[in-house]
Amino acid sequence: MINVNELKNGVVIEYDGKLMQIIEFMHVLQNKVAYVRVKMKDMRTGTVTETALKGSDSSFKRCYIDKKEMQYLYNSGDSYAFMDMETYDQIEIPAERLDWEKNFLLDGMTVSVTMYESEILGVVLPDKVEMTVVDTEPAVKGDTKTNALKDATVETGYVVKVPMFIEKEEKIILSTQTGKYAGRA
Repeated sequence: MINVNELKNGVVIEYDGKLMQIIEFMHVLQNKVAYVRVKMKDMRTGTVTETALKGSDSSFKRCYIDKKEMQYLYNSGDSYAFMDMETYDQIEIPAERLDWEKNFLLDGMTVSVTMYESEILGVVLPDKVEMTVVDTEPAVKGDTKTNALKDATVETGYVVKVPMFIEKEEKIILSTQTGKYAGRA
């Protein structure tokens, strides 16, 4: 059990029957009433909730999330397959759970699969990934001196804005948090 005053960023608690990860918290004293303003993310659905918790609120069950290094194998259409690197066991995660992550998954990539007890919650990608540009428009002469951007499609089908000097078949680095271009590889 964890008390309201012990909440910290990254801690996962059970709140209203949901697995909630603390994103932000702030202790507030307003009109001589103390409370903690909390922003939490549902680990199952990804929805973000903001609420105020009073110090008198009951304590919460602290939930420990396991992370296991796994290798991405393939996409079967409605699910994504991953293999445990130690036991060679395979698991499948439904595609709807990986709406954002699928834009950056490459065959053979090592990721962290998050689990609570035996329930698979999702995938934690590396901060940055290297991808190959498979389609982009050629740079127009004169546009390379400004900060003009153009669309580029990478090998997973994800479309990202890149500088004008990036060409087809070039390797680039993308941030998996923002989905933005982070540099040349």
